[in-house]
Amino acid sequence: MKILTVVGARPQFVKAAVVSRAINETPELSEVIVHTGQHFDDNMSTIFFDELGIPHPKYNLGVGGMSHASNTGKMMEGIEQKILDEKPDFVLVFGDTDSTLAGSLAAAKLGVKVAHVEAGLRSFNRAMPEEINRILTDHISSILFAPSEIAMTHLATEGIKGEMVQNVGDVMYDAIRLFNPIAEAKSKVMERLSLDTGGYALCTLHRKENTDNSDRLKAIIDGLGQVDLRIVLPLHPRTKMILKKTDATLPSNISIIEPVGYLDMITLQRYAGVIGTDSGGIQKEAYFQKVPCVTFRDETEWTELVDLGVNILAGADAALIAQSMNNARSIEQITEVYGAGDASNQITQRLVGEGNRG
Repeated sequence: MKILTVVGARPQFVKAAVVSRAINETPELSEVIVHTGQHFDDNMSTIFFDELGIPHPKYNLGVGGMSHASNTGKMMEGIEQKILDEKPDFVLVFGDTDSTLAGSLAAAKLGVKVAHVEAGLRSFNRAMPEEINRILTDHISSILFAPSEIAMTHLATEGIKGEMVQNVGDVMYDAIRLFNPIAEAKSKVMERLSLDTGGYALCTLHRKENTDNSDRLKAIIDGLGQVDLRIVLPLHPRTKMILKKTDATLPSNISIIEPVGYLDMITLQRYAGVIGTDSGGIQKEAYFQKVPCVTFRDETEWTELVDLGVNILAGADAALIAQSMNNARSIEQITEVYGAGDASNQITQRLVGEGNRG
């Protein structure tokens, strides 16, 4: 059975690394990877394929850097042609990006089944483009692989339930379990940046609701300036460009570095005293690494982590950001709220089963 996998952004490369590996180890399955080009910078794209051992895409559409509508439309056009050329049995999509929606829409309109990894997430904030992408993708998918029981509940509430939905756990947990030992052996980022275990805070900042709102951006930066640790901030290219246009002076405790590859990133996560982010995926990676997280958003899809008390929603409140990061406490153990780390194998076995069913 042939799977056409659509990826385009950093989190999808990480998820594809473990799922593609499982597909490659399953004789009944073959895979063609289409890279939309949504993340086109080498530090955000090529390096992930190289260091994670993902098969390089058969096709790269080179679409990215435009508006959501332009990205999605051009991606759909390119993906549609690849589906017609390859004639896959399933189109596999991950997460909630423009690439996700484009892949699922192109497949559904051609009558090809869609399998959605990380289905059922909801922020209940429809001002987020990602929320629209995930809702639409879930409602046109044939198989939905949910990462948690809460995600299953969201889907059932919307009438999506039964055999088409399966809680497999989170593929990013698979990735952390697989790549932590490799990062331990290969990554030199701690030495390169002269960092000590627990002696710094790792932060990321890229979401438009923060970067495109000067008041929120300045408040977050102000909050980070009040943290008692050195802040290591791998800066997304878009955020870097925006910061250059502002008149804000960065606090002296913030060290901006270039975006890093996955192995360096999970090493920085693993040994940080605390993590601050507006990323969805890093909230989970922090938990898998047993590091407390402070999220620069007003809501999150990963409500399990808030309920567990390991993730604090601080929004763009400078005082709350500083207080939460300064008072963060390490996580003693993690639960199986996102599965046991075998999501990718469950996904491939389900796909094989669908093929056998005909």
